[in-house]
Amino acid sequence: MRRVRISDKNGQPIGVAVPSPAPENDEDPCECPVLDPADWHEVESDWNDITFVKTSTKALIGLPLGFGGTRDELMKKANEVGAKVPEDAMLLLGAGKFRRPVMLEIESAEPGRKGIQRPGGAVYTRMVPAPWGKMGEEMALTIAEARAKYRREPDDTWVWYLTCARCSGARNFETLFVAHYKQAMK
Repeated sequence: MRRVRISDKNGQPIGVAVPSPAPENDEDPCECPVLDPADWHEVESDWNDITFVKTSTKALIGLPLGFGGTRDELMKKANEVGAKVPEDAMLLLGAGKFRRPVMLEIESAEPGRKGIQRPGGAVYTRMVPAPWGKMGEEMALTIAEARAKYRREPDDTWVWYLTCARCSGARNFETLFVAHYKQAMK
């Protein structure tokens, strides 16, 4: 399975699929991904078979602008290259003051096409509550933990907002912070 933690306590690979919770009222069900923290918090994962379509979004001093339309743009790009977007696909937002890269996880994409990224390597992730005022602090903690653990700076950092505006408060602003290493960690 893709997005596989390198090993569990018994040395076996483990998956990440967790069903979304049922809505508590008559509104449309929320489609935000629900991840098991045991599979993502302070975990090292292999990214050698992960593929993304990539674009960027404008930012104002780091705050992304037009982020909602960016997902639609990425879905269109995925269709154009004949890729499938898996259920609960990662939607990662990178760093930048005026432009921020955004990547959407895809499957079955032909390598070498424009906009297709295969980062490879491995990642260290932390899944924590992170309201907007705490984002920088949580990313700094993620980088510090990764640096201490792997004795080098991450090559890239990413954020995956696991909740939308409708469910953020109820789910305590769940956010996944990613420190990416192009070369496998030792």
